[in-house]
Amino acid sequence: MADKRWLDRTQPQTLYIAVILLYINAVFQLIFGGLFSLLGLVLVAGQVGAGYGIANEKKWGYGLGLVMAFLPFVLQLIVFHNPFAAGLITLMFEIALVCLLLHPQSREYQRIWFK
Repeated sequence: MADKRWLDRTQPQTLYIAVILLYINAVFQLIFGGLFSLLGLVLVAGQVGAGYGIANEKKWGYGLGLVMAFLPFVLQLIVFHNPFAAGLITLMFEIALVCLLLHPQSREYQRIWFK
């Protein structure tokens, strides 16, 4: 395995798409206000770090990816008391990320190959 890769096309499709979604979410978070708050910067760094960790088959990357996938739901419940406050499109991407990371194919691959 090559060191320091941003994407790994040899991983299952579910993990590959999850990494891309993590990067896309980080870019949108950065564009739409993440640059001006500490929490936003933490979310951006966490999503990029999770994508990078998963692409390099690290267990901490998968764990961080799960945290970053569920964190928007928790924050929306705490701040807005409504898990649907961010809008329908955003909610669809968040649910897709959770489903991709928790898919049996992703979980089996990370259990076997991640260090």
